[in-house]
Amino acid sequence: MSKRERGFTLLELLIVVAIIGIIAAIAIPNLMTAIERSRQKRTMADMCSLVTAWEARNVETGRYNASGAQVPGITNAVDVNDLEYQISPTYIKVIPKLDGWKHPFELFTSQPWADTASAQGYAIISPGRDGRFSTTPQTGGTTSFDCDIIYSNGAFLAYPEGASTTTQ
Repeated sequence: MSKRERGFTLLELLIVVAIIGIIAAIAIPNLMTAIERSRQKRTMADMCSLVTAWEARNVETGRYNASGAQVPGITNAVDVNDLEYQISPTYIKVIPKLDGWKHPFELFTSQPWADTASAQGYAIISPGRDGRFSTTPQTGGTTSFDCDIIYSNGAFLAYPEGASTTTQ
């Protein structure tokens, strides 16, 4: 009696490797899209947290004095550290300063931060994946990860398609 060795042939191993490669080719792009979408959602959630604290401060003080770019009438840049001094820790423990891609938010108001006139409008802008703020941002829903995400005066003006346009 001869003993026969059992094992996989080279052809069987190549077929298994090919199948794994096909599955990976399908799964990896979907995974990358899911990661980018999660960064968008995190950015929007951080913007909403910041807005909630900023709105709470406005209820007590009657002024925003720090917010928005490319939003009509909201053109005065705000230093995030000035805003942090006013709202942290009373209205929010730690304010988010970076979006999901680790780019800093830009903040604007309708009046300069130190102005005696009350600012009545604000905007928070994330540059998106590419880290560049658009000089003429598009409004409404978008499917591009590079487009700016803009929140101003209680609503998202530019947002990932399929996302809610209001938060409160």
